[in-house]
Amino acid sequence: MKSFLKYTLATILGVFISAFLFTLISFGILGMLISSTEKTVEVSSHTVLHFKLNAQVPERTPTFPFSSNGLFSFDFTPIPGLNDILHNIKKAAADDHIDGIYIETGLGYPGIATIEEIRNALLAFRKSGKFVITYCPDILLQPTYYLATASDSIFLNPAGMMQFTGLRAEIMYYKEALDKLGVEVQVVKHGKFKSAVEPYIRKNMSSENREQLGRYLGTVWNHILDTISADRGVTVEELNRLADNLSINSAEAAVDQSLIDGLKYKDEILTLLQNLTGRAGKDVRMVAMSKYSSVPDPARHGFPKEKIAVIYGEGAITTGMGSEMNIGADRFAGAIRKARKDSTIKAIVLRINSPGGSALASDIIWREVMLAQQVKPVVASMGNYAASGGYYILAAADKVVAQPVTLTGSIGVFGLIPNAGKLLNQKLGITFDVEKTNRYADFGSIYRPLSPGERDYLTLQIENTYSTFVTHVSEGRNLRKTFVDSIGQGRIWSGVSGKELGLVDQLGGIDDALALAADLAGIETYRIVELPKLEDPYQKILKQLSGDIHSGIFTAGMKELGWNADILLDLKKKDPLQMRLPYGISIH
Repeated sequence: MKSFLKYTLATILGVFISAFLFTLISFGILGMLISSTEKTVEVSSHTVLHFKLNAQVPERTPTFPFSSNGLFSFDFTPIPGLNDILHNIKKAAADDHIDGIYIETGLGYPGIATIEEIRNALLAFRKSGKFVITYCPDILLQPTYYLATASDSIFLNPAGMMQFTGLRAEIMYYKEALDKLGVEVQVVKHGKFKSAVEPYIRKNMSSENREQLGRYLGTVWNHILDTISADRGVTVEELNRLADNLSINSAEAAVDQSLIDGLKYKDEILTLLQNLTGRAGKDVRMVAMSKYSSVPDPARHGFPKEKIAVIYGEGAITTGMGSEMNIGADRFAGAIRKARKDSTIKAIVLRINSPGGSALASDIIWREVMLAQQVKPVVASMGNYAASGGYYILAAADKVVAQPVTLTGSIGVFGLIPNAGKLLNQKLGITFDVEKTNRYADFGSIYRPLSPGERDYLTLQIENTYSTFVTHVSEGRNLRKTFVDSIGQGRIWSGVSGKELGLVDQLGGIDDALALAADLAGIETYRIVELPKLEDPYQKILKQLSGDIHSGIFTAGMKELGWNADILLDLKKKDPLQMRLPYGISIH
């Protein structure tokens, strides 16, 4: 018996020691991999900058280089953020060792405003006299095709396909599924266009939602067609005809209709690149976009003392610290406060790419923006969207810059509390009983419907928050409150429409916002400081291993099914008042 216990304890101890050593070794390997991505890369003459576009592009490069693919996928390709992509394209234009850019598309793609930013950077790059070639080895999707039209030439695999069908908005509705489960979602909102709650209470689009979606999609599609028409020499009328008739039904049809320049296999593309770089018969020299980030900028001279802070806010707005995947009020407001108090920071650019979120968190951030604007220039730059709470937090900025295709507005508020009493009682046999000191002590319980008094109370909160929202926009944008209310009501707008309405000052990207901020600050030379500071990769690993629900696994799975996981998570944290987009939007 003693021997048995001895061997058993020894085995358990061995397992623990092995696990500990395995963890140390794993972290050591990860450390080497992470550090290897940070080494300076030397670029030889006649090199091509290789941009493999096959995934979402975050606003800035993550500190954890494998965040796109997961720790155990064994795909250790880092994802460059938009900040590095734009800087690399500009840097490559002045780099004598770079002859051109080769873009290889895949089945993944970034948001439409992100594409617009990259596209404009490529057009500026071409002015240097260097080439841009785009090649699609499989299916050329509409968003990546729009990016590709900034190239000198576009090529498709002879066996490939091209999508050109127009834009659509597709929304999943859960009302009937919730009815079958015995769950009622109780909704209070302000704004007839605030359709974020519709999937829970309807089986189809409301007329208001269909109206706003039709206008937004039409504005974006017209902008895309105008741009393609100018670059490819095909009229807008002809492009619409091609989409309406499904005319691009083969790779050959895309060439015949002048949408692309030719059909080539990968080896033929490599031969083309050899000839373009003067290395006929030799291997093409390429440097990946992610690795080129570590190459020194030949145009950078000196180290200016004066700075402009670019404060990045990406994802849903939440209370607390948040993470790189969302905008935590404490973390983001702290970054603004830090920039406000730093005398060497002469201006602030808020880079917002957010569908909104918590009303409370949005107001906390707005307050810091307002305080900063009283001390130094604050310019807001919108990404793919800056709507609802995303617009609320930048309403106090001096100037607002957006892309023509940016989704903005959605000035409205909603609250929802689920009533799962039928599911719990009739279907699961679970009952509740309560003892309370006051009449409304159990307000917000999910096992019963709201009483008239509770609904009135929630309505008052919604109305007060909406009034505050309208007031902030009215004062920040110098617009009449009645006018803000008329264009509010939860309605979404494009950047083009936003400029016409006074919600946006200028159409452009983050470089335009930086130039505007420098002009307002009266400075010519400056360096950029990016805030908030990114999380240490080791801490990020530990947080994900600890089961943080915001780490990406849970929310990514929910979004694949079409569920708005962020709303459910915010409700879980007792934050029922929401200012967010009516839906997640992806341009296909």
